[in-house]
Amino acid sequence: MSKDEGHLRQVVSYFFMLGCIAFGGPAAHVALMHRELVERKQWLTEQQFVDLWAATNLIPGPNSTEMAIHISAVRAGWRGLIGGGIAFILPAALMVTALAWSYTQFGHLPQASWILYGVKPVVIAIVVHALFGLLRTAWRSIPLAALGMGAGAIALLGVNELLVLFGCGILAGVIVSAKGHLPSMPGKASLVALPLASLGTVTPLSKPLLGLAGGLLAPIAAPFGLGQLFFTFLKIGAVLYGSGYVLLAFLHGDFVEGLGWLSEDQLLDAVAVGQLTPGPLFTTASFVGYLTGYESFGTAQGALLASALATVGIFLPSFLFVAAINPWIPKLRDSQFFGAVLDGVVSAAIGLMGAVAIFLGQAALVDIPTVAAAGIAFALLWFTKINSIWLIVGGAVFGVVVQLALPYVMP
Repeated sequence: MSKDEGHLRQVVSYFFMLGCIAFGGPAAHVALMHRELVERKQWLTEQQFVDLWAATNLIPGPNSTEMAIHISAVRAGWRGLIGGGIAFILPAALMVTALAWSYTQFGHLPQASWILYGVKPVVIAIVVHALFGLLRTAWRSIPLAALGMGAGAIALLGVNELLVLFGCGILAGVIVSAKGHLPSMPGKASLVALPLASLGTVTPLSKPLLGLAGGLLAPIAAPFGLGQLFFTFLKIGAVLYGSGYVLLAFLHGDFVEGLGWLSEDQLLDAVAVGQLTPGPLFTTASFVGYLTGYESFGTAQGALLASALATVGIFLPSFLFVAAINPWIPKLRDSQFFGAVLDGVVSAAIGLMGAVAIFLGQAALVDIPTVAAAGIAFALLWFTKINSIWLIVGGAVFGVVVQLALPYVMP
């Protein structure tokens, strides 16, 4: 087996496994990647990792999925880009599709609240531990640390995260220019970097404009069609920045108000499925595709085809965006000006990750058992090289044990 084939198997194997256990959203997924691929496996340096994370924040789409695609491309080339990305998406897509089948047969979702009760504190510990590792590289100077802390504080006040990211990036570039360092980016790379920067700065500046654009692009109520389903999700994957709550808004505008293919309750159930399963939240598309396909065709075969088309549609833009910008990331780093912009975005991204950890912590650390679980998990991460998978599994077992013990503790 050649070295390239070995690397391809490595990325497919790792990201498939990660897709099976990656609860907690993009910040948690990225923390898991950092723990395994930087600290334990050493596939990337700290600087490479944070540069890829910064580039991921510059483009639309699911951040953790695009991070997986970036890393796979660096490790195993274009075959890795495709194989690693699919491997990360596939487990969640299959789980969501199975839940969609159950939903159409029985009309309700299975309960998994106690598993999440135990897993969420472990996820918080993994995120916080990753932050300590990333800080050494991202905040390597006082100005960068100040930018990062300011970004986190502003995010906690509710300012749009993209405005924060690009604002910090541009400010870092301006600081470099003020010191007399002129941009040295090659012309072709500038053609890539500048549209990316303008795309990011224009998009978050005005939510009303984004809503207007979404409204103009929203489909008009029509009978169900596979082509309409695919292109609606393709549009969402190509223009969506932000969290799962932004995805909820797009799905509501397109499938509830626009096409009328989903009810409000069905949409909430679809998003709940995305939250209950590991991997990227964008696999909510798999559920929506299956449900709308089943209601139209009345068969599992037709529903499976619709689910597959919806999944491909929403994730395809991520593969194309990453393929377009991944080769240019080292060139951006080599430029003084764009390297400074990248540093600013990286610093802000770490600050935003810290803000996310605070929000997640408020939801996850709800009592003494969850605080204790997070503390134990953090101690194991700090003092050992334990694989994060076992911590996730341990958290799930902990949640089930608490559920079983609760009637005896509080009769």
